[in-house]
Amino acid sequence: YNSPRSSKPFVKINCGAIPENLIESELFGYEKGAFTGATDRKKGKFEVADGGTIFLDEIGELPLNLQVLLLRVLQEKEFERVGGTETIRPDIRIIAATNRNLEQMVDEKKFREDLWFRLNVFPIFIRPLRARKEDIPELAQYFVELKSVELKLNTSPELSAKAMELLASYEWPGNVRELQNVVERELILNP
Repeated sequence: YNSPRSSKPFVKINCGAIPENLIESELFGYEKGAFTGATDRKKGKFEVADGGTIFLDEIGELPLNLQVLLLRVLQEKEFERVGGTETIRPDIRIIAATNRNLEQMVDEKKFREDLWFRLNVFPIFIRPLRARKEDIPELAQYFVELKSVELKLNTSPELSAKAMELLASYEWPGNVRELQNVVERELILNP
């Protein structure tokens, strides 16, 4: 929110959710006639994010053959749409996230070392929820309030001391998303 890019586009991409045969056209766009079904020119996510930020979630899921395309964008700060010849030079900030150990993936030749170095400019490691149980009460209450609004409940219930004790004693293998789902399920069952 404090960045000069805060009012610019923020484009989120789940690298593990895009089919491998569509990743290049989704990220970089395509020209009319580039392939069967390409009836119009389409901007890719990197072009849409121009001036802003692109968030590459689950970057560890990106196939090796497509990592080289991403490397070029990071290194040269340019790309072409699929089927195009025009070089596009977006002004973007790139944020990448993963729950995988990319250093280990590099050692196993499952992630490009040169891409790892390009992405590893300012790493932020967030410990799993089971290692920071002191955050559970605040996160749980946040999810209660959020999900109460989503479920259109008249009030946002307070969590009892017993409920907090139960939440704190659990190991949370599904991390924060699991906590969010548990809170939502309990609000559905016990509004």
